[in-house]
Amino acid sequence: MSKVTLKVNGQSHTVDIEPSTPLLYILRNDLGLQGPRFGCGLGQCGACTVIINGNAVRSCVLPASAAKGEVTTLEGLAQNGKLHPLQQAWIDEQVPACGFCQNGQILTAKVLLDKNPHPTDAQIRTGMASTLCRCMTYYRIQAAIKRVAKGAA
Repeated sequence: MSKVTLKVNGQSHTVDIEPSTPLLYILRNDLGLQGPRFGCGLGQCGACTVIINGNAVRSCVLPASAAKGEVTTLEGLAQNGKLHPLQQAWIDEQVPACGFCQNGQILTAKVLLDKNPHPTDAQIRTGMASTLCRCMTYYRIQAAIKRVAKGAA
């Protein structure tokens, strides 16, 4: 066991863990965050996505000891009680069906828009391709991202 300090959603947390423990387990079990979800456990579906230093990262395969820098989860997007524009667009476009993938979808979309504030439809599809939705709400996801890109959210 070793002590690891993580900065998550603007707050520092020190946890005593096995160095190989996936970041996802620390976020959910130790810090009580429910945004990142366990999906495939292989880093392929995207349900566990977090943002680290501006990049979408699969927390189910990243050892917590390797999480260097600021970790942002879905819970960290809202500021001062106000939803992030992507969160509001998700509501306005009625994106979620089952909701399981929405953490990964929203965080992946945030990274996409941070890097390209006005993506084309093709760029949205490419940027979001690695985050899977079992309910096939891809058109609503794309509409929500376009809403934010246009400044409508």
